[in-house]
Amino acid sequence: MLSRWIRLLKHRWADDSARALRPDVLQRLHTRVAASEALHSGEIRICIEAGLPNSYLLRPDATAALVRQRALSQFGRLRVWDTEYNNGVLIYLCLAERAIELVADRGVNRVVSPTQWSDIVGQLAEALKGDQFEQGLAQSVDAVGAILAAHYPLEPGQNNPNELPDAPVLY
Repeated sequence: MLSRWIRLLKHRWADDSARALRPDVLQRLHTRVAASEALHSGEIRICIEAGLPNSYLLRPDATAALVRQRALSQFGRLRVWDTEYNNGVLIYLCLAERAIELVADRGVNRVVSPTQWSDIVGQLAEALKGDQFEQGLAQSVDAVGAILAAHYPLEPGQNNPNELPDAPVLY
């Protein structure tokens, strides 16, 4: 029980995500997502939370499981699953834990190995350790974009509606 309260305090006192990612950084990430999506029919969303909500923190589950549950919840809330080709990908960060989750829709998961996702998560984790949030997220967007371009390339003249917002979401 004590560990849950300590975890709760850690998340409530976590650095504000706005300090880690200034408006100019968020705009550059927004632009990078839009540029990536011009090369494929997939959709990329970035979701960053300073800490998990209290409703998660008071659960008895391990922190890693809670972060995964929250990422899956945000995947649904942000409607990343709601694309024509089921090829949306969520890049989720929980800053209090320096935790990263990649959640891909079923169309993408059919063609991408878990090892490829693990590699992207590993690179982003290394960047976060060095407080290189923008560089790490930019590399992640590029890596996810390359995977989507390989499996969901745009044909010449193909209509490519922007099905989801490109701007990162901060909580």
